[in-house]
Amino acid sequence: MKVLSAVAWPYANGPRHLGHVAGIGVPSDVFSRYMRMAGHDVLVVSGSDEHGTPILVQADKEGISAHEFADRNHRIIAQELVDLGCSYDLYTRTTSRNHYRVVQDLFEQCLANGYFIEQTQQVALDPRTGRTLPDRYIEGTCPICGYEDARGDQCDNCGNQLEPTDLLDPRSKIDGATPQFGETEHFFLDLPALADALREYLQGREATGTWRHNVINFSLNILDDIRPRAMTRDIDWGIPLPGEYGDKYPTKRFYVWFDAVIGYLSASIEWARRTGDAERWREWWNDPQAQSFYFMGKDNITFHSQIWPAELLAYSGKGAKGGQPGALGELNLPTEVVASEFLTMESKQFSSSRGHVIGLRHVLETYGPDPLRYYICAAGPETQDSDFTWPDFVQRNNSELVAGWGNLVNRTASMVAKNFGEIPQPGDLDEVDSAVLARVAAAFDEVGGLLARNRVKAALAEVMRVVGDVNKYVSDTEPFRLKGDDQRERLATVLHTLVQATSDCNLLLAPFLPHAANRVDAVLGGTGDLMPMPRVEEVEDLDGGPGYPVITGDYAGTPDWASSPVAVGSPIAKPTPVFVKLDPEEVVATERAAMSDD
Repeated sequence: MKVLSAVAWPYANGPRHLGHVAGIGVPSDVFSRYMRMAGHDVLVVSGSDEHGTPILVQADKEGISAHEFADRNHRIIAQELVDLGCSYDLYTRTTSRNHYRVVQDLFEQCLANGYFIEQTQQVALDPRTGRTLPDRYIEGTCPICGYEDARGDQCDNCGNQLEPTDLLDPRSKIDGATPQFGETEHFFLDLPALADALREYLQGREATGTWRHNVINFSLNILDDIRPRAMTRDIDWGIPLPGEYGDKYPTKRFYVWFDAVIGYLSASIEWARRTGDAERWREWWNDPQAQSFYFMGKDNITFHSQIWPAELLAYSGKGAKGGQPGALGELNLPTEVVASEFLTMESKQFSSSRGHVIGLRHVLETYGPDPLRYYICAAGPETQDSDFTWPDFVQRNNSELVAGWGNLVNRTASMVAKNFGEIPQPGDLDEVDSAVLARVAAAFDEVGGLLARNRVKAALAEVMRVVGDVNKYVSDTEPFRLKGDDQRERLATVLHTLVQATSDCNLLLAPFLPHAANRVDAVLGGTGDLMPMPRVEEVEDLDGGPGYPVITGDYAGTPDWASSPVAVGSPIAKPTPVFVKLDPEEVVATERAAMSDD
């Protein structure tokens, strides 16, 4: 089966923090790696979202161009995601010429089908400069729920779409000034003309029972107040309108959220072009049997369950005004919108603008990717907000990752190295041996079923129960007591069984902990390259723009999601610990020092 993993595009306003990757980066990678192991043809795409006023404002503050600012952050983000182990087929950027072309193509066909209309809109103006303030740079009180820090396009508290004029006591996010309002012409996506098609689509997805309840319920509810939405802005940083419309409106650019969601399609097209088979992307986008999973935070549900499907329906001519698909053909709607809740710190949402963050780079360099990925999978914000604390991070690393999984790997390799130096030839299995092997083998179906439904927490919990059962097998069989020539065959059988069970546990954990999986594979006599890893690669722009780095990788060597027999005779040496136990007091001291440095 063709599976598209469409991962939310990080905004290129700075390095990533834990809130950025807890609900999106790691869960999407676990899902994608599992689906590859399960034999599906997976395409994972994303990139840096580089347009919009926040980029302009921050670049102005630093005295550099918006492109220079975005370019610097794109490079930082790409390396961080590679170091985290996120296995993208292509992680690109919205400033590529390929992306420009695809965005303009979608606009022109949606317009030709009648789903873009020109309307006058009130816009907020900076009272000092007279420049247009974008929606997200206006804050105020939400008229629906009373949240005091709602934005001019959406309230992050209740999730409802807003206009700047809806806000009570509006203020500029730049300097707190009260904005003035004027009128301008914009292109609006005619969402009411697409409402019936959207409702039919969402109700069809609801009937499958696969969407998270909060996502499908919210998505259906927002249809009750659907209205046209402006998809252009008066700004000089973004994608210009094509052809005659660009000539007519030279100061207008596409709304950053119009162009950003199109990135899933443009990245797929760019990936295909870079493989040398420029039409291959169609296997994931035009084949109705293909499936697509979109990963993002709950604050972006609107754009992925309403705006993006509406754009796809409009392009394909599936709304009330009819129409026909453009050259890209009829495009698949999302199979599932996988929206996670928020990771908080001290019960507050992570926020770069408010300085309430833990940097991803800091955690990767201080503790490595394994404890972080494990923590996110075990305690992340899958279906409800979760609060990150350093004591919990340390506890899960020490008592679960080190004492549970790391201990099993270490004791297995140590006993084999001491007694045989290689994986021994087993004799006849006793019932206890067969039972533990059957327990581990059965877990592939159970854990795989959970991962296919994006239930990462439950899947990891089940794997760790299996690890506990294998540790219990050691206690039950007591191989360290099997001494003497008359017990040699039984010792070989137990240790062979133990290596097999541990190796299979490593496969079960591989989507969650790909870096560790490679180290464990080497400890157990393998080559140490069990799980393919991503890389940053410098490329030329396909259409003549400046070059840039992308994330890509060769994942053809991904192992199968099934028990794999270990090879008798594979050498196993005395191991060094795969994981490091953390000192709680040292961690607290380190993090206090890091916070004071910030």
